[in-house]
This record gives sequence, structure tokens and C-alpha cells, in this order.
Amino acid sequence: MPSRLAALDERLEPLKRFEFRPARTRGGQIAQFLGLALVAAVLSSLLVLPGFLGAGATAAAGANDFNALPADLHIQQFAQNSTVYAKQGGQDVPIATFYAQNRQDVGWDQIAQTVKDATVSAEDPRFYSEGAVDIWGTLRGAVSTVAGGDVQGGSSITQQYVKNVEVEKCEALTSQKKVEACYTDAAGVTLQRKVQEMRYAVQVEKTYSKKQILTGYLNVVGFGGQVYGVQAASQYYFNTTAAKLDLAQAATLAAILNNPANLRIDQPDNKDNGAANGYKLTKQRRDYVLDRMYITHTITKQQRDAAKATPIAPTITPTTQGCVAAQQYNAAFFCDYVRDVILNDPAYGKTGDERWQTLNRGGLKIYTTLNLDLQQVAQASLSKYIPGSRPGIDLGASNVSLELGTGRIVTMVENRAFNNTDTPADGTTAVNYNTDEDYGGSQGFQTGSTFKAFDLAAWLEAGHSLYETVNASQHNFPTSDFTNSCANIDGPNWQVTNDEGSASRLSVMSATAQSVNTAFAEMGTKVDLCSILNAAKGLGVHLASPSEKWVETPSLILGTNYISPLTMATAYAGIANNGTVCTPIAIDRVVNPDGTDHAVSKTTCTQGMKPEIAAGVAYALQGVIKGGGTAASANPYDGTPILAKTGTTDDSLQNWLITSTTKVATATWVGNVSGSTPLRSLSFNGVGGGNVKFSIAKPILKAIDALYGGDDFAKPTDAVLYGDQVTMPDVTGKAPDVAQKLLEGLGLDVTIDSTPVDSDQPAGTVASSDPQAGASVSNGDSVTLTLSNGSKASGGSTPGPTPGGGTTPSPTPSTGNGNGGGGGGGKGNG
Repeated sequence: MPSRLAALDERLEPLKRFEFRPARTRGGQIAQFLGLALVAAVLSSLLVLPGFLGAGATAAAGANDFNALPADLHIQQFAQNSTVYAKQGGQDVPIATFYAQNRQDVGWDQIAQTVKDATVSAEDPRFYSEGAVDIWGTLRGAVSTVAGGDVQGGSSITQQYVKNVEVEKCEALTSQKKVEACYTDAAGVTLQRKVQEMRYAVQVEKTYSKKQILTGYLNVVGFGGQVYGVQAASQYYFNTTAAKLDLAQAATLAAILNNPANLRIDQPDNKDNGAANGYKLTKQRRDYVLDRMYITHTITKQQRDAAKATPIAPTITPTTQGCVAAQQYNAAFFCDYVRDVILNDPAYGKTGDERWQTLNRGGLKIYTTLNLDLQQVAQASLSKYIPGSRPGIDLGASNVSLELGTGRIVTMVENRAFNNTDTPADGTTAVNYNTDEDYGGSQGFQTGSTFKAFDLAAWLEAGHSLYETVNASQHNFPTSDFTNSCANIDGPNWQVTNDEGSASRLSVMSATAQSVNTAFAEMGTKVDLCSILNAAKGLGVHLASPSEKWVETPSLILGTNYISPLTMATAYAGIANNGTVCTPIAIDRVVNPDGTDHAVSKTTCTQGMKPEIAAGVAYALQGVIKGGGTAASANPYDGTPILAKTGTTDDSLQNWLITSTTKVATATWVGNVSGSTPLRSLSFNGVGGGNVKFSIAKPILKAIDALYGGDDFAKPTDAVLYGDQVTMPDVTGKAPDVAQKLLEGLGLDVTIDSTPVDSDQPAGTVASSDPQAGASVSNGDSVTLTLSNGSKASGGSTPGPTPGGGTTPSPTPSTGNGNGGGGGGGKGNG
């Protein structure tokens, strides 16, 4: 042994004086490469040959410059598939996969011995006995370099591992310029790069075991296209796992490694290597691998011959990338929303590029809020009535539900199939009708009378009450009748109509249940329009498109702003949750590849409306879905308390139903995506277009209630119900200005009808009042005075006002058949 060490030390003597400075001539570069290759080979050999351990110091001393090269490879996590999960039957079910490279890391024990032996036998038969650098391969490559003029060099598996790790780092970069520069450094044909690769390989062998290096190599290496790593390759090419590869399959994968671009077996029409000629090129390389396995004694002659006789027969099993795979669960649009949430959330990276890398390379397990059982019910009910397309109308429909107090989205469906390709198809779209534009959605839809919930909130905030009566007979409203402290609203008169006739005086409770447009327009003259928008914004309402601006003219009262269904469902959840609104979330938990939890943005809950105001609004909205209310036909009548509001825009272009229990809020929309086809002119599976929303929603609400149940809503205060009650005085026979002053002093809103009527009161005095004397009225109630023409007067003194008794309205939500809805013109069956 001493004589061997002495001989080695003598051979290393020239290297002790070697300094690594790039040579100027071609011959000098080659000599330099030979010298450093020898250093690397000898140094790496010392690590694995016990008899040479004593020469370590001498070798290191003779290669100071080599050792001075960067040694830490900084092996990062390879790009991994990220998987999205949803709940089905209480179990987590994978519904979609995202990846830049189709890869799933596996451990040593999860890889069949056949593929390990095939790889080593074909790529580096001295892998277990030599060090990081293949001595003979390196020297052979150097000779080839001298002869051919190209920089070549035989690479050990460790060197190949190093090269693949370096290339993998380039894949993670976001700048194209940086990517190109990185590839040059990692895989460029230069002496400098080859020497650096050897230096890294030496350090890798010092740090990791042979098992770890081979496992890492089989996980990082490419097998053609986007398939990386032996596990993904096994699934893709043979529909099996890396642990179950048989000898012929293992040898085939090892063959592909030699030249993935030309030897991949997923292109059967390849004229040089297709199925018609038995994958000729791949079979030649596969049989070479089998021969090498026999030579290295890892298989017998009988095994080799049997495997050679086996034809290459791939079972191509693609792993679908993106949300298309979620279509089988009716969850593609929800999946796409989850994707957009991640790409917009700083929790997954500071920049958009970083967030894309996290999703497509991070190997995340993304556990979402979606309930696939409820999702199936929702999709089935929606699809029963609304097709993906229909001649003559750009038809859309959607349904979304979320939990109160958590913001968890539990259903999200629409009528069309998901299609985010460049090839449009009838009945498909990439637009999520439930969400905002920034999250894959549309620019929103006019909400019609569903916006009246916020009118009610502003009404109650201003001190009015639910049983206060309003005059609903006015249809022409001058803009000067309205106030908006947030905007200039000068403009023409606002014409408001009710779809099925007119109403006169009625309570706010009845106006809500019947969705009477003119009543809400009248209410709007008694509040600040800015307070209506503030009530909506307090519950998280915002425009679906950031490029749009709020409509702030009086028509906003009847829902002329463009808002997404998810936003409206969130707001109604806030009303039903005593005014506490929680931002919607689609992700419960995210797990990193190492099993640790990734940061997840949680719902944010705020008190968006005073509890007593929310209780009042909820109380009024319960009347909408009870007998006679506009949404009564959607009520599942399963014993679960529920509130609702309908909405129909001008000409029934958009139709809405929003409901909530104390557990889950739901928004259903059917309408024109573009164009102007009246839905009431159409029929869907035997149901009129104006009412189809009720047929869609009812089975969904029933299924949600069966799972979640629900409690009673908070009771409103007497002040919210009745306000400050006074008894209407008798003003008949009084001069109109005297009567008006008296009534306004009681906080009442007085209107004098200019058309006299037959009466026994003196001409020009008050003939009657509505409400009549003795009725209980609230602060702000409207009173109409009618004047007498004196036709029946017989003289005598005018009777003075006498107090009356009156009764208190019953605190029960009032309902009735009626009208309402409303876009700019205030039409619609709300």
C-alpha cells in the first residue's frame, strides 16, 4: 500500500502547482480540462476506495484551485405537482392537478429494483465502486474532445444528477433572459462548466449516500415532454407505479433516459420510432440496456431473453393538467376560482410570477371548501332547466352558496361547461358567472330588486320603521326629490313602474314582500342615496369589474349596478349573521411537500351593519319567501327559517333569487350574458323564464337545509318594527296649511291632493286624511290630505280635532301578490 500511495503522490505532484485560469489556446484548454478531470477523478476515488484514504491530504494539497471552486450545489426541491382536493362523502377527493413539470417524488423503497439496476447498468456501471467522476469516461471524453473539437466528457450518474439539478434551477426562474443565461451555465458546452460540474459532483458524494444520489437522479431526470421522474414516467407510459415496474418496462424507461426527445414512446405516428415499426429505436436501446444488465450480473440470460422478446406496448395515461379534470365533478369553475385566488394572494408569493411558480412547481396539497355532494345537487338542478346554449339568446345561469360566519364556499355551478382553450365550442366558456372579473368572472350583472335589502338598511338607519306606510302611487320622480351627499345626481325625471299595475299606500313590510318599485322609490326620497351605497359597501358589496364605476343616481335603488352573485350571497350572509359579514374563502388548508402547513389567507369578518338594523332587514326579507311573497314558490318548507329577495331587471333581462338561513346563503342568477332577450318570453323545461330561478333553487335549498339546518333569526326591536308611534289626529275641516303644519310637527310627511272632492266640509278645507284619524302612525309616515269642494257643506262650525284610538299593526311579516324588481325604469317582477 505505501508504494501505491507514493506512486499516486508522484502523479499528483504536477497538480500541486496547477492554477485554474482559463487557457487562451484550444490545446491549452484541452490540457487544462484533462488535468482537472484527473484531479476530480482521483479526489472522488479517494472517497470510496478505503486503501486511498491516507492520500486524501496529499490529493487535496495538490488540487487547491479545484477545491476552491464553488462546491455547494444548493439542491432545491424539484418541481412537484400541486393537487386540489374537495370533500365527497366526508373524504378528501383529488379533483385537479397543476404542474409545470409532471413529477411526483418517491423514496428509495418506492422504486423497483429493476429500474435501479437498469439505470446503473446502462448509464454508469461503476457507480457503486467509483467516486463522483467516471474516470475512464472522462478520459475517453477528453480524447474525443481532442479528436472532434467539441467539449465532451463521460458523465457518471452523480455528474448527470448535478447537471439535472442545475437545469432544474433554471426552470424555476421567471425572466426569459435569466433562463437562457442559466441554461448556458448549467448545460453549456464549455470546459469551465464541465469542471464546475465535476467539482459539484465531488461535494455531492461527500454529502449524500449512493442510494440518495440515485434516488434523486431518478426523481429529477426527464422522460420526454413534461414527464419528469420515474414515478410520473411509470404512470404516464405504463399506467403503473415506479414500485411495480417489470423488467421490460424498467429497461424501456432506462432506454428513454438516453435520448428522451427521440426515444419517448407516446408518439405512435413517429416515422422513425413509432408504433408501426415497434418503436424501433427505443427497442434497440432497451435491448442494449438488457444486455448491460446481463453483463453486470443483475439479471440472468433467461430474464434478458424473455424481456427482449417482449414488445414495447405503452399504456399512455396522461395526467390532465389544470381544471379540465375537475369537470367530472362539476367543479371546473370552482377549481379555476381556486387557481385565481392563489395567483392573486400574496401568501403564495410577492409577485404574480412567484405565485405561479408556487402553484405549478410547489407540490402543494390544496384542501378546498367545496362540498361535492351539494355541488352535484346544485349542478343537476341548474342543468335540468338551463341548457349550456340556446338559439337566440346568450344564456347564462349560476348558483353559489357559502357558510355564514366562515365565508366557506360550498357550491359553485353554472350552466356552461368549462373551456379555457383557444378553441371555442358551443355551450362552453372560461368565464365564471359567479365571480368577479379579477377572479375569472364577468363584469357582473344588474341585481334588480335584490338590492332593496340595502335600501331597507338605509331606511332603518335613518330612523324609519318596517310598518311605516308609504305612498306607492307616484311614478314620476324629479331628481330634485332625492339627496346624495356622495355625488352630483342632477338629471332628468326618473320614471318608475310596477310590472303588474299600481299600488297606493302600503307598509314597508308589504312593499318588501311584494317588491313594489314605486314604494321603494318613494322611500328613497326620504333617505340619503349615499347611505344606501354605504349600507351595501359595509356588507362587502363591490362592483364585479374594477374598470366600472358605481351608478349613484336614484335608479341604484332598484339595482342598476353590476355585481357578481358571490358578492351578493356574501352580503346576504352578513345580513343573516346579525350584520357580521365574512369574506368568501375557497381554501381551508394547504400542505407543503414536506408535510408542513403553508400559510393560507383566512376569512376576515367585520361588523358591516348594526345588529338591530340587520335584524330588521332579515325580518322584512322573511316575508318575501312566505305565502304570497314573490319568492314563496322557492321555499322548501322544511322547517328551516329562511329569508329571501327576488330581483328582475328591466325587460326581465336578468333574474335573481338570493336566500339565506342562519347557516348558509345562496345566490341564483339566470339571465343574458350579452344581448337583450326577455326571459319572460321564454320557457325552460315547462317553467316560465321569469320563475325558473325558483325551480332551480328549491332542490338546492332543501339539500343545504338537510345538511346544515338553521335557527331562528334575531328578533327586531319595536323601534325597528313600529318606530315612535303617535295617533293620527283628526284634521278634517282645517285649513290645509294649518293641518300640514300640525302633522309635520308630529314628524309626518304630508302630501296635499290638489283635486277637491265632494265633502260636507267647507270648501278649501281638509275633507279627509289617509291614514284616517285615530290610526297609529310612525315618525316619517306619509300622510295624504284631500281637500273639500264644499258641495255638501251645510254651514256651522268646523269640528276640531279629536283624538282617536287606533290599533297597532301585528308584528308579523306581511306578504302579498305584487310587483317589483327594477332596473333603470323600475320594471320587473322582483
